Amino acid sequence: MEAMREIELEGHIIDSMVLTKVFDKIMDMDGEFEILDFRIGKRKTEPSYARLMIIGEDDAHVDKILSELHLLGARLPEMDDVLLERTPADKVIPRGFYTTTNHPTYVRHNGKWLTVEGIGMDCLIQVDGNRALCKPLSHVRKGDLIVIGRRGVRVVPPERPRKRSIFEFMGNATSSERPSETLIHQIAEEILDVKNKGGKIAVVIGPAVVHTGATGAMAEMVKKGYVSVLLAGNALAVHDIEYNLYGTSLGMDIGNAEPVSGGHKHHLYAISEIMRAGSIRAAVEQGIITSGIMYECIKNDTPFVLAGSIRDDGPLPDVITDVVVAQEKMRAAVKDVDLVLMMATMLHSIAVGNRLPSYVKTIFIDINPATATKIMDRGTAQAMGIVTDVGTFLPMLVKELDSLENM
Repeated sequence: MEAMREIELEGHIIDSMVLTKVFDKIMDMDGEFEILDFRIGKRKTEPSYARLMIIGEDDAHVDKILSELHLLGARLPEMDDVLLERTPADKVIPRGFYTTTNHPTYVRHNGKWLTVEGIGMDCLIQVDGNRALCKPLSHVRKGDLIVIGRRGVRVVPPERPRKRSIFEFMGNATSSERPSETLIHQIAEEILDVKNKGGKIAVVIGPAVVHTGATGAMAEMVKKGYVSVLLAGNALAVHDIEYNLYGTSLGMDIGNAEPVSGGHKHHLYAISEIMRAGSIRAAVEQGIITSGIMYECIKNDTPFVLAGSIRDDGPLPDVITDVVVAQEKMRAAVKDVDLVLMMATMLHSIAVGNRLPSYVKTIFIDINPATATKIMDRGTAQAMGIVTDVGTFLPMLVKELDSLENM
């Protein structure tokens, strides 16, 4: 071992397991470390501090280790300003550009630390005057100043919640238990707390909400103001409308779970009716749609984003078929969101999750354990997953919310 570099860590690095992760990462990458200074916070609100010497085979080896530790919040004791280069053309970035995590990020420019605005995963950082902006590659224009490398960039991973909550109770894990009354009660308390404080709640759902008979419960949440914005795809809206018009979902009678004669046509009939009306809103105003999730969104002025996919039938006129435009609509919809409830949709949940800062509270419900784990494994500090049927979960949640509201 011939190369060495010092790093610093500061914050609640012990109870948030950051220090342990740093040690593990160094050893996993065949490096060594020496603790030069270690000060432990003696009160719950006091941060801890550690200074380490990272030792590697050569400079390239140490640099690889530092690149990984950077994502855990490690920083060099003395940091220079960020390195900036201008883009030669639209969407063409100089090689070696910095790519963002979903953790709060800061850049040092002209001797001052700037907060990177609108942080999200897999984007770039543009410095514009005294502002640092998180930008997707598709938004980069010729002449933009883009951060190159990680010099002068500081990442601050979120810490474990400092007060007791459902997220601390679950330990940011996925539960395969049937949703108990206690668990549902705690989730309802979190949702109600955000609502009462005037916070923003985003709900991301898939068509299984309709297929499992939870349409009424979801519509009730929209009606009672628990949903600030709804994010879904063409299928959710189509089957919600199909259920309202024909009492079926994918041609199945929801009540007795049996196929209806000719029912396989119903989702196409539903799309055709909305096409004829011109939009979902027009169909509600004309009295074609009289209940359901989309009906309540229109009646309660709850914004929604329906992002399309290549497998969509139709799609409905309200569905955004340009993927870049859909991404932008989703990014705007979840700006400043406080809590996100993701249910029975892996692809839309991943898409929304990649646009969320890591400190946003996230609850994910899916019947597939692998799906829940995949969504959870994205670095959010306050997140939990429940492996269960959304058709069981949603009615229980609405019942608990009603109970808490009436207390």
